[in-house]
Amino acid sequence: MRGEGKPFTEGQSGNPAGRPRGSRNRSTLALEAIFEGEAEALSRRAIEMALGGDGPAMKLCLDRLLSPRRDRSITFDLPVIDTAEDLPKATEALLRAVSSGEVTPSEAADIGKAVSAHIEAITAADLHRRLAALEGQGT
Repeated sequence: MRGEGKPFTEGQSGNPAGRPRGSRNRSTLALEAIFEGEAEALSRRAIEMALGGDGPAMKLCLDRLLSPRRDRSITFDLPVIDTAEDLPKATEALLRAVSSGEVTPSEAADIGKAVSAHIEAITAADLHRRLAALEGQGT
């Protein structure tokens, strides 16, 4: 049953073909056409303005030169965590990686969140197993 104002069933697109992957917006294409051939002159002018001390032009140029920092791939030895008892070994390895400079503190915090989620999953699975065993005893 469809709700009011919802002409399509849930999970079904009104346009199954959808917008083609990689297609570009008409306004973007129009702007590119307008600026075609002018990009070099505009870039040169922005650089000249930045070199002349224009703050916004400097920001524009630096934003283009220095891309935003993205997450990097981290490789270090983290012991296998099969039970909650394995957690101290894992956190010790993480602390060693931070203290040696292999991993930044913010990266360690992100890894710590993943480790916590893993421990929660182990705990939930253990609880489920134990509950199933108790329920099996009662029958």
